[in-house]
Amino acid sequence: MGVAYQPVILARSKYVYDAVLLAAIALYIFIYLQVAPAYQDITTPIDGAIIRMRAFGSCAFLLLSFVLCIGPLARLDRRFMPLLYNRRHFGVMTFAVALVHATHVLGWYFAFSPTDSYIALLTSNTDFQQVLGFPFEVFGIFALVVLFVMAATSHDFWLSFLTPPLWKALHMLVYLAYAALVFHVALGPLQSDVSAFFMAIVGVSVLTVSLLHFFVGRRDAAFEKIGNSLQQDQSWIVVGKVHDIKDNRAMIVPIKDAERVAIFRYGNKLSAIINVCAHQNGPLGEGRILDGCVTCPWHGFQYNPADGRAPAPFTEKVSTYNLKLDGDTILLDPNPNPPGTYVEPIIFSKAVEASE
Repeated sequence: MGVAYQPVILARSKYVYDAVLLAAIALYIFIYLQVAPAYQDITTPIDGAIIRMRAFGSCAFLLLSFVLCIGPLARLDRRFMPLLYNRRHFGVMTFAVALVHATHVLGWYFAFSPTDSYIALLTSNTDFQQVLGFPFEVFGIFALVVLFVMAATSHDFWLSFLTPPLWKALHMLVYLAYAALVFHVALGPLQSDVSAFFMAIVGVSVLTVSLLHFFVGRRDAAFEKIGNSLQQDQSWIVVGKVHDIKDNRAMIVPIKDAERVAIFRYGNKLSAIINVCAHQNGPLGEGRILDGCVTCPWHGFQYNPADGRAPAPFTEKVSTYNLKLDGDTILLDPNPNPPGTYVEPIIFSKAVEASE
């Protein structure tokens, strides 16, 4: 392989994140195992093994639902950004919980099968012509395989080795995995479990994921429409006032062809770079400036705001844009400079600051 392996360096915040997530999973499983037996039909008691597999299965479903909500939530409110920074950790744990569920299923239903348990799982029900009794297991297997592939390729080595477009396309399969998981639940547990509470949890989860993505998609479409309405021959775009940008933050400006520019304010300086991170197309404008560098909110890749270059020894670079001030009004040249081009930062005076 031509891509060098780089060890994962975990910051203290990631350990805290993982610890909280593990504690939440353990608490959910514990509460489920304690509460669920009280709601079963006493004339047909459910075995403890079945309760355990349901506990891990429902936990995996809720975890994946929440994973898919993190992106839209972070776009709507910056307070969800810490969850976005470590979303891959969340995904790996979701796979681990789903794998425990699958292991319980195989161990309980196929442990004493005369044929191999995996073969028995795939051949025990092949009636695909009916809804009631449909072999819903195939949907669960598909979802588990996708989660495994995502977890196995979560390290940045695979991002470099597979190339970002292929890696991203691979990880977008999470939406197909979620759809398969919904079918798995709807054609399996919901066929036999008439609990209104369980049905409500599944319905609310699916509805929340769908509405969040729909709302953010509509908002982004309106945002792009603003950029597409600009005239092709317009050399400078009025984007707003200096005081519209918080210190060490950015204003995201839509321009032609769905492109966006992030204008950062740091101290009494302004610089503009493309909004797309060279690492995995993360939204740079949703990040902030740390230690003098624009820091991508997805995976922490950094760039000098003046020239769009990553600090040594890294070699990533992004396009920069020219800015100018008219009083306290910021104007942007929508024509990008080549990646890594140094542009002298715009320095605004104390008089401009006072006008805020």
